Amino acid sequence: MVIYGLALMGGCMIVGSFIGRSLGWLLGINADVGGVGFAMLFLVVVGQRLMDKDQLSKAAQSGIAFWSAMYIPVVIAMCGTQNVVAALTGGPLAFIAGLGTVVAGFLLIKPISALGGKSEPVDSAANKQKGAAE
Repeated sequence: MVIYGLALMGGCMIVGSFIGRSLGWLLGINADVGGVGFAMLFLVVVGQRLMDKDQLSKAAQSGIAFWSAMYIPVVIAMCGTQNVVAALTGGPLAFIAGLGTVVAGFLLIKPISALGGKSEPVDSAANKQKGAAE
C-alpha cells in the first residue's frame, strides 16, 4: 500500500529535520544543516532493512519503493532551487563557488571513470558463459 511508503517517508523527514536543526543549533547556525540528507539516508537504510528482513507485504514494499523513488528527486529539486536563489542573492562568491564545483565535477568524470576499469556489457558476458557451457 502506498500509504506505508508515505508514512515511512514522513517519519524519516521528521527525524532528519530534527537532526539537521539540532546540528545547526550546535554549530550556532539558525538553519537546518543536512536534514534532507539525513532523511534520505534513513529512508534508504530503513526501507532496505525492512525489505531484507521480509517484514512487509508486497503492497507495502511497492509503496515504500514508490515513495523512495519519488522522494529523492522532489526534495533535491526543492533544495536546489533554494540554493540557487540564495547563491544569486548572496553575492558573486557563492555563484563562483557553485560554478567552480560544477566545472570540477565535469572535469573529474573521465579520471574517476578510468579508475573503475573497463566492463563488458551484460549481454556479452552472458553469451560468453553460455558458449563456454556448451
